[in-house]
Amino acid sequence: MTDHPTDTQPEIPTRAGFVALIGEPNAGKSTLLNRMVGARVSIVTHKVQTTRARIRGIAMHGPAQVVFVDTPGIFRPRRRLDRSMVAAAWGGAADADIIVLLIEAHRGLTPGVQEILDNLRERSSGRPVALAINKIDRVKAETLLALSQRMNEAFPFERTFMISAERGHGTGDLMDWLAQTLPQGPWLYPEDQIADLPMRMIAAEITREKLTLRLHEEIPYQLTVETEHWQERDDGSARIDQVIYVSRAGHKGIVLGKGGETIKGVSRAAREEIAEFMGRPVHLFLRVALRENWLDEAERFREMGLDFRDGDG
Repeated sequence: MTDHPTDTQPEIPTRAGFVALIGEPNAGKSTLLNRMVGARVSIVTHKVQTTRARIRGIAMHGPAQVVFVDTPGIFRPRRRLDRSMVAAAWGGAADADIIVLLIEAHRGLTPGVQEILDNLRERSSGRPVALAINKIDRVKAETLLALSQRMNEAFPFERTFMISAERGHGTGDLMDWLAQTLPQGPWLYPEDQIADLPMRMIAAEITREKLTLRLHEEIPYQLTVETEHWQERDDGSARIDQVIYVSRAGHKGIVLGKGGETIKGVSRAAREEIAEFMGRPVHLFLRVALRENWLDEAERFREMGLDFRDGDG
């Protein structure tokens, strides 16, 4: 009796690993992360320095699981919080299998980008580094080509991608390359997971984003949000209590707004987005508290996923 050949195809090996998105503040790292993952997992506003913690967004692409580390923008740090954020950014790069440097097409090779390139020479240690030139719709083709050439003369990038993170142009090619370049190995997270940040931290980030959008320049980085209590209810909804810490007494009134209008608007917008993110009803309660020295408290840094000691000058 002869054995019949089976029709089963050989299994495609799975791949998994970490990809660090690095660049200057506002280069579009969070927008790109959210585009790749297909969900809002990182705070996106028009203000610089809005990403504080290394948020991991997880994208499935064929047999590959691509885990993105969205780092704070790399800039010249002045305060302890700044120093901790920059240390977190380089820490994210150090943990990654692949590094993607994101720059803005219309700004080009800025002194800040040059500083990142100088650091990359020491810190990339043989790992593949790709260049993603973002916001390509803002410049002409010949400008893009000249910038690409200049950047590749300044650093030996493995690949260069021309993208628009906001519109999705070129992001598919980048994703294909990442999925093929990651090392073979088992997936690191469950298939349906999109972020490894605790939900209470994501909820706090969403509220902080709404505050940032609403207040604009009034209180740039003098506030932080923490989730104090999280209660799962029998009806499937969640009750979330959050505190907004401000560092100056005068800021409390600004956050509350006339007749509480500002905080009500923030609460409504944050509640809707958290509920959409979780796929179930949410009851959100916000309070504002004065904490003059929160920028010097280790506990506040831990809540943001940062290391207080990294801020030591």
